[in-house]
Amino acid sequence: MPFYNSEEERQHGLQQLQQRQKHLIEFCYTVAQKYLFEGKHEDAVPAALHSLRFRMNVHGLSSVELVPAYLLLAEASLGLGRIVQAEEYLSQAKWTVLKSTECSYATHSLLHRNLGLLYMAKENYEEARYHLANDIYFASCAFGTEHIRTSGGYFHLANIFYGLKKLDLADTLYTKVSEIWNNYLNDHYQVLSQAHIQQIDLLGKRFETDTGLDEAQEAEAIQILTSILNIRESTPDKAPQKTVFVLKILVMLYHQMMNSSKAQEYATRAFNLAKEQQLSVQEQNAVQDLLNLISAEEAHPVT
Repeated sequence: MPFYNSEEERQHGLQQLQQRQKHLIEFCYTVAQKYLFEGKHEDAVPAALHSLRFRMNVHGLSSVELVPAYLLLAEASLGLGRIVQAEEYLSQAKWTVLKSTECSYATHSLLHRNLGLLYMAKENYEEARYHLANDIYFASCAFGTEHIRTSGGYFHLANIFYGLKKLDLADTLYTKVSEIWNNYLNDHYQVLSQAHIQQIDLLGKRFETDTGLDEAQEAEAIQILTSILNIRESTPDKAPQKTVFVLKILVMLYHQMMNSSKAQEYATRAFNLAKEQQLSVQEQNAVQDLLNLISAEEAHPVT
């Protein structure tokens, strides 16, 4: 066999190996993120470590591509109460970012979000607010101010204000986060509905929904929205319209995740609350329509 053929095969083999490792990087990263959003910090550590090792193999020991894995490990450490260990991972991430000339806005956003979480854990709220403001800035540069990837920064900032009893500021930010997720899920549903209209004559299939999110993003949405719901339900005046609004967003989320039982549970809660609090007829009808949609899905599941 001529030399160039064996070299060609060697290069092809290396490329395939790198592609597999890149797939594993993303897979492990998503799994670790999902565990973190679900509060399973111990379970997130092995996946985050695997993501870090694969990144080192593909990108080297000093690449900015290592930063997302360091941040996962830092967040897991915070969740386990290991603040010193979290600081070590964050220091490594900061140093790597400082040395890099090609660090994306998205990575800057993640770094500042995790630094914000660190200072929240240390109850240094001024530093936490500074870093979360930077998180929102960089996420807005990368994705836009009204994007779901930016909403996490608003959410954590709202939690700070809520903890400091600055309830008006917290309320404004919780509302903003809710609206961002509502807009995303409604827009995505409209896209799916349009695609369904265009394809139904050809396929003759029932409309199958999905969120357009990966498992980690779905877990983040559940974590954020259920947290806001708990806060809405615990406030003295109960703010029924705001509570119903969050319930309706959770209905849309679970509906698009094809979890009919959860969607029906939240739709029923929204309907009952709207009736109990004597919300407007328009609001009650909107919730009734949503409940009817979910009940129809439950009666005729996708096969």
